[in-house]
Amino acid sequence: MSHEFNRRAASAALAASFATALALSVAPASAQDAGKDKCFGVAMKGQNDCAAGPGTTCAGTSKIDHQGNAWKLVPKGSCETMASKTSPSGHGMLMAFKEKKA
Repeated sequence: MSHEFNRRAASAALAASFATALALSVAPASAQDAGKDKCFGVAMKGQNDCAAGPGTTCAGTSKIDHQGNAWKLVPKGSCETMASKTSPSGHGMLMAFKEKKA
């Protein structure tokens, strides 16, 4: 019985460690993003902040300047005042968009 108890205790400890690590990895991202917006269409080629959509996988993978599905974290409320050469409005957008032809 002692061997079975040790295995269960070890499994429980491993599960608790994993849950703690997962919680800690999520918490800083939320704190870091406070007061920020994801602004689409303002990142320069290779300077997006993270996964954007087709053609990107994570930070630094945008293929063109002002890519419509690539975002950059910017101060809250500033996105739609930032210039974007490919955006339908000519400014950054809070949602991904299809780039207009230059």
